[in-house]
This record gives sequence, structure tokens and C-alpha cells, in this order.
Amino acid sequence: MYRKSQDSLKAWKDRSSRKPLVLRGARQVGKTFQVRQLAENFSNFIEINFDKTPDKKLLFKDSDVKKVLQLISVDCGTIITPGKTLLFLDEIQAAPEIFAKLRYFYEDIPELHVIAAGSLLDFILEEHVFSMPVGRVEYLYLGPMSFEEFLIARDESILVDYYGKYNINDEIPLSIHEKSMNQIREFCIVGGMPAAVKTFCSDYNLDIVHREHQSIHQSYQNDFSKYGHRINTQRLEKVYRSLPALIGKKMKYSAIDPEERAKPLADSIHMLEKARVLHKVYHSSSNGVPLAAERNEKNFKPIFLDIGLLNSALGLKLSALHLCNDLVTVHDGSMCEQLIGQHLLYAKQDYYEPEIHYWSREKKNAAAEVDYIISHDQDVIPVEVKAGKTGRLKSLQQFIAEKKPSAALRFNSDTPSLVTIKKDSHSCKFYSLPFYLTEQQGRILTK
Repeated sequence: MYRKSQDSLKAWKDRSSRKPLVLRGARQVGKTFQVRQLAENFSNFIEINFDKTPDKKLLFKDSDVKKVLQLISVDCGTIITPGKTLLFLDEIQAAPEIFAKLRYFYEDIPELHVIAAGSLLDFILEEHVFSMPVGRVEYLYLGPMSFEEFLIARDESILVDYYGKYNINDEIPLSIHEKSMNQIREFCIVGGMPAAVKTFCSDYNLDIVHREHQSIHQSYQNDFSKYGHRINTQRLEKVYRSLPALIGKKMKYSAIDPEERAKPLADSIHMLEKARVLHKVYHSSSNGVPLAAERNEKNFKPIFLDIGLLNSALGLKLSALHLCNDLVTVHDGSMCEQLIGQHLLYAKQDYYEPEIHYWSREKKNAAAEVDYIISHDQDVIPVEVKAGKTGRLKSLQQFIAEKKPSAALRFNSDTPSLVTIKKDSHSCKFYSLPFYLTEQQGRILTK
């Protein structure tokens, strides 16, 4: 299945100034598949999985990289030719001492293509007890499949091309709008985990898709014992199962367990964040870019890795959802917030660390909250998500009056529109886009 990250991988392959590449992302988002697909562009391919074959670590004991490659070549029965061989070190978190040696591949044999990946890699990056190869490796972040990638897997490339050429002043015919809303509804059900998408495209059986979701959930929970020696796996399971009901809400630990202390629950959430199973939408004062400069670490809302996994975790029956015309209103609109959130999270180029923010003002009788805040060039853009075609925009208007952005954005189920909002002496362009144009928001805002 096509992934946009494949274009980035090919660009890395052809770049003379490349460094060893490290893929970061949750389990089962397709890291290994992407590397194997890239390998078709090489004369030979060597894959070492340190989780399945931990003894392979012994091949890397020597500090001389050329001797290491000689041992790998003998072990695999393959001649390694820099520039023609792709060396893939998978599940490298199981061999952190080898992660530290990536710097020597860059310094001694820069022409060799080396990729490393690991589903729980962020744990060793945070708790490393070795010399980090700072400046000698580069990162690429991979999330679940996006809506447009889902469409391409469904043989709807023509529709994706249409989105890519859409202009905000163009009128979208009702039939195309309805078709697109049906497609986004299916994406909300299936989600973007590659195994679930593949199952759906092959069988079109939502019960089998649901089974695939449950298998992924179980694989995540099976990993809990690998998160650290001091973590309470029962508490971690409790947090994991509670989070789907908290999507779009400011985190209050009492909502997970009113009898549990906040610190252990916060530690569990931190662990799930490191596994990239959930992401924190941090509060930002949003006075300028970068948004993270005014981030409040203690004030955040959670979003899940994937909307399909979210639905199955909530126990929603997929076959019933498939018949629901108002799918986007399910679960108090949190599904819409998840849908937009997971796309905005990875909206930047994939070598950027994924991040996302929101804004709120908690004054008595004047509370306001904007679902998401994004940066576009040097502008701060407020983003509201509304489940239906209409909805009050009081908080958005308060943000416009206070922060005076050049543009504001709303996602809903209606056709696109562009108007000008005036607050006092300030004018702001207000873009309203349907959910299926989420990935086009950056291009549309630029015009």
C-alpha cells in the first residue's frame, strides 16, 4: 500500500549527504514494510531483527565498522557493497549499544545505506546510558495511514488527485461531497492501521477488521512488561483502557481512578506516550511561533494513535457504525476531534517531531477553548472541529478578538466556504473545510 513516507525514503536514498536513518513510530504502523518496499531499489538487502535474533548483537562488538560489515556479510552469506546494499537494523531498542554505534557508520562508511527502527525506541532514547550519536543520524516519524492513503488503498486515486487540485473558490458538486463523506465515514470505522486497511480492502468485512483491531490492542498490552521494571502493568492496563473515553477532554487523573494518586497515573500516561500509543495535545498560550515555547506541560488533552483503534477500544460495533449517517456525532463528537487531531499531528514534513496544541481560557463566566492550534509559516491558526454542518463558534471568535490571527479554520461535514470575520478593527479569513480536505489545509491556507 502506498505511503507518502515512501517518497521521503527514496529522497533519503538518493541524497549524497544522508546519515543513518532512524524510523520512529508505534508498533504496527508499517515501519518494517516501508523499509522492505524501499529495498526493492537496491541490489541486495540485509535485515537484522534484534528482538527475534538477539545473538546477532555479537556481530557488532568490534569498534571497527569494516570488520563489523565483514562479519555481517559472512553471517548472511551476502556481499555488502556500499551504495548498493541496504542494511536494516530492526527492533534496535533490544540492542541499545548498537544504536550508539550508528555514528561510526556515518563517520567511516557514509556511502552505506543504513536504516534502524524500533517500536519502543523512544524508551532507550529517553533513558540512554550510552553516548548518543547526536548529529550523526536523522529521524523519520511514521504514524498510521492518513485518509488519502486509505483512499489510494481503496483504488480512489482520482478522488485524491481531485482534492490536491481543489481551490477554495471552487464549488464541490453534491454527489462528490456525499461520496467523500461516505469515504471519510468508512475511514473513521477502519482507521489507518495498515493491517486493518489491508483486511478491509481485501474482504470488506467489518467483523474481521474489528478482530484485527483487537489483535493490535492485545499486542500493545503484551508490550507493557517491556516498558520498565518499575511500572505497574495492572495500572498501565487501567490507564490504557480508560483513555479512549477521555479523548478531547482536559486530562484529570481522577477520571481514570479517583482513588489513585496522580503521579503513578501520570507515569503510566508518559509510558504510553513514549510507545506512541497516545499523544498529548498540550495547552499553549499561542501568542506566536513556535507554539511549544508557551506550552504548559501539565495541561493537556489526550488523543489516541488511531481512530479505528479508538472505536474498537470504546466497544463500538463497527457494522452498526457503518449504517450510521451521523457517524461524526458519535461519542459526543470526540471521534471528529480524533480524526482531525491525528492528521494535524503529522501534517508537517515527516522529519519533524509530531506535536499539536490547543488553547483555552478559564476565566469565570468567560471560559473558552479552541480544539487545536497550528502554526502555518509564521502565523498561529486556531482550528475548531464541529461534528455537524453547523455549530457555535464563540470560543473561536474570542480567540480571534484576543490573539488577532490572520486566518482561522473550521472542519465539519458541510461543503467548503471562505468568509471574512471582523472583530473590532481586525479582519480574519475564516476557512470552513469538510473533514475529507484535512490533508489539504496547508495548501489551501497558503493560497
